[in-house]
Amino acid sequence: MKNWNNKTTENLFKVILKLKNIKETKMFLRDLLTSEEIIEFGKRWQAAQMLDKNISYEKIVKETGLSSRTVARISKWLNVGAGGYKLMLKRINHHKNLSLSRKV
Repeated sequence: MKNWNNKTTENLFKVILKLKNIKETKMFLRDLLTSEEIIEFGKRWQAAQMLDKNISYEKIVKETGLSSRTVARISKWLNVGAGGYKLMLKRINHHKNLSLSRKV
């Protein structure tokens, strides 16, 4: 397996941090990735969110079209991965809670 953490990918991560909004992100990712890759990443993120809500693998497979093997991998990364899924889930849940408290 090749080492994905290198100068080339570090440069990619830095440029991603320069994106300012959804429009720019869509433009950049569409040039960088195929539409199929973008859709796949979206499904993986959806699966991570569903796993975080304790939704069954069966329902996730049905709703996302991902294989059960991919869902299992996402579950593993969610629980013992680098922490990226957990970080972003915490961050979006924090923002949801803030916006809900402001509406009250």
